[in-house]
Amino acid sequence: MLFEDLSLSKSIQKAVFEEGYIEATPIQEQSIPLVLAGRDLIGCAQTGTGKTAAFAIPIIHQLHRIVGSSKKSKPIRALVITPTRELAVQIGQNFERYGKYTNLTQLTIFGGVSQNPQVDTLRKGVDILVATPGRLLDLHKQGFIDLDHLHTLVLDEADQMLDMGFVNDVKKIVKLTPKNRQTLFFSATMPIAIRELAEMFLKDPATVSVSPVSSTAEKVEQHVYFVDKTEKRNLLYHLIKNENLSDVLVFSRTKHGADNVVKALRKHGVAAEAIHGDKSQNARQRVLDSFKNKEVGVLVATDIAARGIDIDHLPYVINFDLPNIPETYVHRIGRTGRAGNGGIAISFCSKDEEQYWKDIQKLIKVDVKTISDHPYPWLSSSSSNPETKQNNSNRSGGAHKSRKSDASKQNKKRWY
Repeated sequence: MLFEDLSLSKSIQKAVFEEGYIEATPIQEQSIPLVLAGRDLIGCAQTGTGKTAAFAIPIIHQLHRIVGSSKKSKPIRALVITPTRELAVQIGQNFERYGKYTNLTQLTIFGGVSQNPQVDTLRKGVDILVATPGRLLDLHKQGFIDLDHLHTLVLDEADQMLDMGFVNDVKKIVKLTPKNRQTLFFSATMPIAIRELAEMFLKDPATVSVSPVSSTAEKVEQHVYFVDKTEKRNLLYHLIKNENLSDVLVFSRTKHGADNVVKALRKHGVAAEAIHGDKSQNARQRVLDSFKNKEVGVLVATDIAARGIDIDHLPYVINFDLPNIPETYVHRIGRTGRAGNGGIAISFCSKDEEQYWKDIQKLIKVDVKTISDHPYPWLSSSSSNPETKQNNSNRSGGAHKSRKSDASKQNKKRWY
């Protein structure tokens, strides 16, 4: 379906066209008409499917009709709750772009920065508010936020909010809103706890589901390296150096681990930065901008921080640590191969992560290519790893096939 067929106002169509949107993605094609019709909605969609536009564009259309050309101070009509600061900024930027030819005003608020500029804007009145739960409740408690006139509530990345312990905050926020609101509920996964949460907040919702969580982007080439745990950093540098990799997003399970990977890469001249919850909002934004501007070639992130990363044409994702939740693997590798582009997802699997990898394979049901020709395998991988036995004959190639000789393997040195 073309965007021009979605009965959107001309001002929104103009903005969308300038963003290069011609044909709606599946989540947009299914969701936008339902939101325009006033339905509550449950959307199951992963990052990279065009989900933000699926709710932002119809909200702007609705509010533009309600508010019209008025420039007077206005109450908050739409509220988007999202778990991370990076994602809040991204969503706010999208609202700004899609609504640039309307008189709608929008504000993004989050913790970790001074509240004064946010309060100043709230006092002037905003139509659309994008917020993280903690800062929203804090400013409401201080009397700076009034949700009595809210028209639409969006709960985005609901599964991540559950994982981060925001459920009670979300329940408090919902109680502050009118009962006759329209509620849009988006989540990449739909476990029982999320479905129960949706049932609490929504009335007779329509359900839209695209890209089931067990599926991975069709154009993402997946490779796995069975590597000795103590040699992961050596293998990472080996790939970056020998394959001349750049624009690489690396996932670490912990903040401390991310910092250590960056420290090791920098020691050998690789421009790398880490992004995680211990860094200030300004620092995280600077790092993200540097990566987008190609000033930094390797970005090491934890899963929570990475939820707000939206980068087009990202060629490589490397799972330095395998996630213990299989669905997280799908979210991670979905960072590449977006919008029809190709991409490569590389996973490092140490002996103690073997069960994680088996669980991931059960979920994705894809025969992932194992690269065995590298200098840092499990010491027992050739004899005890069943996958090595099964596929050894076709594992010497690939986009990052190691070019080290057997002699170099014998003489490998630690670089950190």
